[in-house]
Amino acid sequence: MTRLTVPAVRRAAEFIWLTGRVLDQRRMAHFTGGGEGAAVAASLDAHAVGDGGYAFALEPDIRGPLAQPLTVMTALRVLDEADAVDATRVEPMCRWLAGHVTDDGGLPALLSNIVDYPRPPWIVPPQRPTGQLLPTARIAGLLLAHGFAPPWLDGAVEFCWDALAALRATHPYEVESAVAFLDRVPDRDRATAAAAHLGELVHDQGLALLDPARPDRARPAPGYADGEFHYPHDFAPSPRSVAAAWFTAEQMSRSLDHLAAEQQQDGGWPITWRRWAPTTESEARPGRTIEALRILRAWE
Repeated sequence: MTRLTVPAVRRAAEFIWLTGRVLDQRRMAHFTGGGEGAAVAASLDAHAVGDGGYAFALEPDIRGPLAQPLTVMTALRVLDEADAVDATRVEPMCRWLAGHVTDDGGLPALLSNIVDYPRPPWIVPPQRPTGQLLPTARIAGLLLAHGFAPPWLDGAVEFCWDALAALRATHPYEVESAVAFLDRVPDRDRATAAAAHLGELVHDQGLALLDPARPDRARPAPGYADGEFHYPHDFAPSPRSVAAAWFTAEQMSRSLDHLAAEQQQDGGWPITWRRWAPTTESEARPGRTIEALRILRAWE
């Protein structure tokens, strides 16, 4: 079944040409085959702070000129998406991250200095940053996949294994980051076992809405917006993901059908998280649209 039709891609592209930032437009051009990964990387440089960090609303909910581990994670994701991961950009990222590794070997999502600029009301600046699977797991997974081995990476990998083994409750964005690690880490037997444990938590906590027609059966994570559901495709963005084994073929099919149907009249996909500033929706929807297109293509 073809869910990603030519008209759907055309409408999405028109939406991004109309509303997207330069980075979004470059990403869309790369997705359709009309742009180079180097151009995506060059547009990402506008968010660089000069020392390996990234800021300036690369993540629309994180404002200001101060880099955060979460925004560095996003920069690395964009480079990976564009096939533009190279030492020129990644090595400075690794040096910046090295300065924020916590005593347990992990990376915090946010630093205490996030208090200095506007932020969503649900972000509480940490008094003492501690390692978290979000963003440590995704960062470690991407570095492993591309053959980078900064001195702190072994400790970060062990942090991820320990945190996954100790996990008794989680939330969707942490799961997505953990899956990105488990999809890429070389020890496949260990990854399979950890993925099985993580999948049980997803089902036990009701984190995935398995039937989009029955939102009453989901249990949104505490603090999330009404209607901020996560679906099987959010956890398994491709059939090669370890998370694909968590869901039946019927559940994945319903999930992907729902994703395709979410495309709106203007060609873009909606956001489901809370809107807290005038730009939240307008800046985030183009990235959400590209992510939806990538998932639909991966599952074709």
